[in-house]
Amino acid sequence: MISTDDLIFFHMIASSPSLAEAARRLNVTPPAVTQRLHALEAKVGVKLVERTSRGLSLTDEGELVASEGATIIGAIDDLSERLASRTSQVRGHLRVAAPYGFGRRHVAPIVQQFAVDHPAASATLELSDSPIRQMLESWDIIVHIGTLPESDRLVTTLAPNRRILCAAPAYLASAGPIENPMDLAAQRCLALRENNEDVTLWRFSHARHGKVTVRINPSLSSNDGEIIRDWALTGLGVIVRSEWDVALDLAAGRLKEVLPHWSLPAADVVALLHARQGRSGRTNAFLQSLRDRLSPAPWRCEV
Repeated sequence: MISTDDLIFFHMIASSPSLAEAARRLNVTPPAVTQRLHALEAKVGVKLVERTSRGLSLTDEGELVASEGATIIGAIDDLSERLASRTSQVRGHLRVAAPYGFGRRHVAPIVQQFAVDHPAASATLELSDSPIRQMLESWDIIVHIGTLPESDRLVTTLAPNRRILCAAPAYLASAGPIENPMDLAAQRCLALRENNEDVTLWRFSHARHGKVTVRINPSLSSNDGEIIRDWALTGLGVIVRSEWDVALDLAAGRLKEVLPHWSLPAADVVALLHARQGRSGRTNAFLQSLRDRLSPAPWRCEV
């Protein structure tokens, strides 16, 4: 007979692009995932997954197990939540997705405190260079920074966050003058590749001069914001970085804001949530924890 653990395991398989990715999310080795999948297929007597050149493909039977399994898991979670509501205790498993850098610095400590405050609950924090791709029903809260694609999820703003053009004083001392955004075309620019955005197109606005769009030619690029910031700190070029990440460097003089009278599109920190109806008590409790810890914005209080 299929167990609840089997259904949760297969749900992770069905929502992952590969067995290797499923293994990473389950914190086990890929051979362990393959072995358990084969054992599950032997238990039910049918093949559930086909491997293709493009990744994993569920068989008809796999689609059935994934669909019905999700319903059963949801029903169990709902039952646990309803029972917990009668004891006013936060229970169940909380699933949170967040960006790597912001998740490590700001979300992980909040999850840690959540575990201390609510010992009857458990939590998973999934960090990704693009958490918006985790737009699956299994995630209770997705923390996102910047522009959002179309979504049927509710969005609530957690904290304001500017994007700032900046560089190390050593770079600015040796570079040519930067008096307006068009001068950036002749500068060494460092680009952060994230959220499937066109990272070579930098958009500026000015109170008197209106809007200007500049196409840069990055001398260096990465999908890791910490790496981009470190390159800028060593004087390798100009970056556009979130306020939360560079506020302390700006205050200490390690970085200097460039074109301070020109502004870039804001990249507020937001939370994506399921519809209010049926949202779990653990989700509401964690959302309140996020609001409490991020308001006022800590990066503005630290400087």
